[in-house]
Amino acid sequence: MKISCLIIDDEPSSQIVLKHFISDVNFLELTGVCDNAIDAIEVLKENSSIDLLFLDIDMPKISGLTFYKSLKNAPRVIFTTAYPQYAVDGFEVNAVDYLLKPFSFERFLTAVNKITDHKLPTSSNIEDRHFIIVKSNKILYKIYSNDILFIEAYGDYVKVFLKDQFILTNATFTSILELLPPHIFFRTHKSFAINFHKMNSIKGNQISIQTHTVPIGQKFKNEFLNYVNNTFT
Repeated sequence: MKISCLIIDDEPSSQIVLKHFISDVNFLELTGVCDNAIDAIEVLKENSSIDLLFLDIDMPKISGLTFYKSLKNAPRVIFTTAYPQYAVDGFEVNAVDYLLKPFSFERFLTAVNKITDHKLPTSSNIEDRHFIIVKSNKILYKIYSNDILFIEAYGDYVKVFLKDQFILTNATFTSILELLPPHIFFRTHKSFAINFHKMNSIKGNQISIQTHTVPIGQKFKNEFLNYVNNTFT
């Protein structure tokens, strides 16, 4: 059974990318394309069988987020936007995923694979099921975010540290961090971001995570310590 999709995006270039990606996934079926939320309201009224929205957040007149919150019996949604600050809002409305433009087909596939069982993760298991796909030595690795201890910028590469190994991927630090749940992963240094759930202790400007030590940069120290204090008080 195919998943019926609707693209809602005011950028023609983004529409073209999404159309192409959707056509390459055999379980997706494109129902229509809308340039704005107003048109999308009419399409959804006429077609109640739409299963999934690819929804841009930053659009004229009505933002994608405001539009989605207004829907009754809303379809599942994958938000697409060029602005990373919207990621937290996307998770708050239980979005399937959040794609930061420009995104690759591999990242797109990661998102749509989350809905192949026709069920959204519940609030209790979103973190357990969230994963990213990274490429290393021409191999694609599926890595669950809960298995990541921390990430480290390493020149033109990023080290993704797991329990017993690290995976070196040719990507920017920011691009990897943006794929990870923002309410779990916290940047502590210009070159490091940790999985807050894996932190063992803090001593001075050092964080202990299992057998590793991660630095806290002065630029990030106050924000990080405030977050720690608010979490445990």
